[in-house]
Amino acid sequence: MNGRENAMITLIRNGQVFAPEPLGIRDVVTAGGRIVAVRGFGSVRVEGADVTTIDASGKCVVPGFIDTHVHILGGGGEGGPATRAPEIRVEDIVSSGVTTLVGCLGTDGITRHMESLLAKARGLETEGISTFIYSGSYEVPVRTFTGSVRRDLILIDKVIGAGEIAISDHRSSQPTFEEFARLAAECRVGGMLGGKAGVLHCHLGDGPRRLEYFFRLLRETEIPPTQVMPTHVNRNRELFEEGIRWIKAGGFIDLTTGPDPDPVKEPDVSIEDCVRLFQENGVPADRWTVSSDSNGSFPVFDKSGRLVALTIASQRDLFRKFRDVVRKGLLKLEDALRPFASNAADFYKLSRKGRIAEGRDADILILNENLELDTVIAGGRRMMEGGKVIARGTFSA
Repeated sequence: MNGRENAMITLIRNGQVFAPEPLGIRDVVTAGGRIVAVRGFGSVRVEGADVTTIDASGKCVVPGFIDTHVHILGGGGEGGPATRAPEIRVEDIVSSGVTTLVGCLGTDGITRHMESLLAKARGLETEGISTFIYSGSYEVPVRTFTGSVRRDLILIDKVIGAGEIAISDHRSSQPTFEEFARLAAECRVGGMLGGKAGVLHCHLGDGPRRLEYFFRLLRETEIPPTQVMPTHVNRNRELFEEGIRWIKAGGFIDLTTGPDPDPVKEPDVSIEDCVRLFQENGVPADRWTVSSDSNGSFPVFDKSGRLVALTIASQRDLFRKFRDVVRKGLLKLEDALRPFASNAADFYKLSRKGRIAEGRDADILILNENLELDTVIAGGRRMMEGGKVIARGTFSA
């Protein structure tokens, strides 16, 4: 991969384009890292330039996925230093169909810190992935670059919010409602002044308070529900049902992919069951997102709070679950693309992301007839071809 590829012209011919709305057979032209044309098949001619042509006949051309919750430095550590998860690699990101991500810290805001998070985000961007970050970790007061979330949002280009702040969890710093509301206000004003979403992105645990603070925010403040995003809302059935109530009150929720839960041993609500329950409750497809929690830990605690098991989240579950909900007929392809791409672009105000449209970033996936990844283009750079990852990290063999 070299630095001039995203300056080249790429013509994707004869693909079934989903923007995410179905557009039919189209030709898509990219140049300078952007989509410059989406036209009827055969109507585009490019002359006198270095053009790479990709034949997408019989394939689907869709927006690159946006993963809004990734532990790019690795998460975990709940069982001591040996349980710290590893950093994510660009190859893992590409093979998951992700072209844009938001990096975060988790439980450990001591041995992992904001400066390293920003450096890792910049490194991944050099390797071809669009990146943003949240200020903070689980704890309140929030760890920041400049001394306040508001200043970070205004002054640090990659910061688009605060998170993941832990709520209703024994690992949280047990913030008061007043601290929670004040932090949401900081995000709102900082986002307004910085021209960003300014989202307060909150980890939800198994605690019985669930979304209590969110509903109080509606009742007791003027802050709109779209300023806060609860994640891991499919952790258990009770929390998920409260999440549906939150959507109906005007908010959004984020679901976490992962290994398929054991229905006997695990309380998690699968993505497939979430979709079914959304449909039963009349929840529209544009009010929720899906993220991977990749390279974070999936700890299991007993009733006394003792760690009894630990696994690591994989970003590949994100694409697997997207494919499952389409293959099983739960969502049409165009509807499934929303929570995995365009909804996040809209909610987080990533105006150049999440759609196949002229002027948007050239973040494009080409799927074969079995909905498998064939080609990944990120910012105009080809990262996967013919189902094989060609992107390589700086220190990859």
